[in-house]
Amino acid sequence: TTLCQMFNSELIRLINNAIKNDLSSRNPTFMCLALHCIANVGSREMAEAFAGEIPRILVAGDTMDSVKQSAALCLLRLYKASPDLVLMGEWTSRVVHLLNDQHMGVVTAAISLITCLSSKNPDEFKTCVSLAVSRLSRIVSSASTDLQDYTYYFVPAPWLSCKLLRLLQCYPPPEDGAVKGRLVECLETILNKAQEPPKSKKVQHSNAKNAILFEAISLIIHYDSEPNLLVRACNQLGQFLQHRETNLRYLALESMCTLASSEFSHEAVKTHIETVINALKTERDVSVRQRAADLLYAMCDRSNAKQIVAEMLSYLETADYSIREEMVLKVAILAEKYAVDYSWYVDTILNLIRIAGDYVSEEVWYRVIQIVINRDDVQGYAAKTVFEALQAPACHENMVKVGGYILGEFGNLIAGDPRSSPLVQFNLLHSKFHLCSVPTRALLLSAYIKFINLFPETKATIQEVLRSDSQIRNSDVELQQRAVEYLKLSSIASTDVLATVLEEMPPFPERESSILAKLKKKKGPGAVSVELEDGKERGELNGGGDRGGDAAIAASNASTPSPSADLLGLRSTAPVSGTTPSAGSLLVDVFSEAGPSATSAGVNDDGFLRFVCKNNGVLFENQLLQIGIKSEYRQNLGRMYLFYGNKTSVQFVSFNTTVSCPGELQSHILQLEPLVEGGAQVQQVINIECLTDFIDAPLLNIKFRYGGALQNISLKLPVTINKFFQPTEMAAADFFQRWKQLSQPQQEAQKIFKASHGMDTEVLKAKLLGLGTALLENVDPNPENYVCAGVIQTKAQQVGCLLRLEPNAQAQMYRLTLRSSKDTVSQRVCDLLAEQF
Repeated sequence: TTLCQMFNSELIRLINNAIKNDLSSRNPTFMCLALHCIANVGSREMAEAFAGEIPRILVAGDTMDSVKQSAALCLLRLYKASPDLVLMGEWTSRVVHLLNDQHMGVVTAAISLITCLSSKNPDEFKTCVSLAVSRLSRIVSSASTDLQDYTYYFVPAPWLSCKLLRLLQCYPPPEDGAVKGRLVECLETILNKAQEPPKSKKVQHSNAKNAILFEAISLIIHYDSEPNLLVRACNQLGQFLQHRETNLRYLALESMCTLASSEFSHEAVKTHIETVINALKTERDVSVRQRAADLLYAMCDRSNAKQIVAEMLSYLETADYSIREEMVLKVAILAEKYAVDYSWYVDTILNLIRIAGDYVSEEVWYRVIQIVINRDDVQGYAAKTVFEALQAPACHENMVKVGGYILGEFGNLIAGDPRSSPLVQFNLLHSKFHLCSVPTRALLLSAYIKFINLFPETKATIQEVLRSDSQIRNSDVELQQRAVEYLKLSSIASTDVLATVLEEMPPFPERESSILAKLKKKKGPGAVSVELEDGKERGELNGGGDRGGDAAIAASNASTPSPSADLLGLRSTAPVSGTTPSAGSLLVDVFSEAGPSATSAGVNDDGFLRFVCKNNGVLFENQLLQIGIKSEYRQNLGRMYLFYGNKTSVQFVSFNTTVSCPGELQSHILQLEPLVEGGAQVQQVINIECLTDFIDAPLLNIKFRYGGALQNISLKLPVTINKFFQPTEMAAADFFQRWKQLSQPQQEAQKIFKASHGMDTEVLKAKLLGLGTALLENVDPNPENYVCAGVIQTKAQQVGCLLRLEPNAQAQMYRLTLRSSKDTVSQRVCDLLAEQF
């Protein structure tokens, strides 16, 4: 073994010497062969030997173009294999400037290297943005004859264009106005060219053209800040929905799923609902049908929920078995999220069980029971509906579970009708008993003892069942124990004791929703959810106008067990009192490999103001860690979902987070496991309660060890007073009457300021709605002005607030006026909102 190691070591040394000689020979053929050898071997030994030499060759002024191409790709190969050994350092700016190289082959090779490097170290390579935009602009605006050697079927440099667009997706929109304007022109030109008649009927032409188009649309979606481009992208994708090419239809549906989550393009996506429904019904390819279902789920809101849920239920009857469970979860989520009345919700879930009972998980039927128990106004309807459903000759076991539980609790509400008398209800349930599994039979035995309490006239009949050998001597210990105990309880307990022991179930406490978690698990890691973004119309289970979160699944009094909990949640962690419903976000990124360590010092509040008018997004990101956030608020309660993504391939150990709140807020944080695997993402829930109005935001402190070095990050959590707004609709007369009542000088705060962004009407409306207030139409005498109303809910008091925004397009100025019943609230909301325009 020792001789072998010595031989190999000696052989590697000889090979490396030969390669070094070829690299220094200045003969381009020898240099290219040496670089190809290094790249093909790609070992750590090769990286140690040549990682310092290759960048010098790459940027040297006298290196031939063919060698530069090989050097760039060789360096990329070594960086992917051993990123810690390839340190650009002094070469960074010169490598970036290869984007200006006259040789298109060099630029194409270099951009692959720069994209990989910038995804790990974005700050070091951020100068590439302006150069990439400049190069893209020259390509997009060129005629096919200008780049004759790099034109593919009448499309100039399609591979390079795609790579440039992909590089730009590593960065936020350019801060320089001129660069941003030039990029917007490029994207508009790409969208315009997509509308032009094809210059060739060859498939290669359409493939190249569409590759650039889809990459441009991905960039537009990534920026999510240009309403016109987003709507145009949506319209372009809409044309592909009926294209004869299956792949184009698939890609269009997939991209539109992401567009549906943008506040700017959601309405545009909704206009294609009929086409998408048709695709769900008629597509031959199951993967395309799956994307159509995803898009319907993404475009759903209060205005179209009943139509979409009905179509998805209809499709379920013939859906492929591979996607039925996921479809069931989506229907259950949408039915709960956008139910205006509970009877529709109950009907939908029972239909779901009837159509696809085998694919209805426990979480789904738990939810319908919890909601019925927590809502008095639906209990009678639910009892009547399940009683009718149980009369079907073939009844799915999940229907029996729901029926047994609901009739056991609320069968008395329909017992007055002779057709559903107590004995009829019992006989109907018991007719299903012997066909059910042990857990269902155990649930039915519990329903029977409840019947004895609700309907004394059934006592003898039910006791006879409990006394039978098949129950009292059952081989299953759970059924036997229940039969013995229930029989004894019904025999010896007084009426009062029996009524106390078997009283109606109390409302379930608030707990985190598990249906979305189930969907995430079904979709698998790396799946991106299609939840609605802020600023769009949302549905709540009670049909109210509360703002809620983006995935406001729970009702005001509804609850859900944790994913592994039983119906009563006995195995779930007890929640903090008074928590709000779950958002259940599935914010997932595909993270790249390890980058250099970076410890943040001080409190980072760079992204704080970005979240005043929205609830979702990336809160913080550096080379190691990405933190995504989704949040929702209801009255004076809030819930945040933080998603910590390890961007490296190395474990984070001793991972710990703490939240410091000002005295006006209370928080409860669910702690995480101390280990975060490389490339993994973990979710943390923070519950917030607003006691009274406040100015200071909570601070989040994150500590962990990466490669032995302690990392310490402090962030401001985007909890601002406007998050606790409840929108208030008002007529013009009521608004002005209230406006005059709030006439004390200390009740008003006003700011006149210069517009920092464009004065687009739709953007202004979206931001005002995102603030949490109701946008009142036809109230202000001047139609150019905006007026809003809302009530800030705190535990101590409710603070009414009125808002007037007066834009002056000619002067590019705003006047913002806030009036509220509390001076500190007026000033704080005015300060926060002024920063948004």
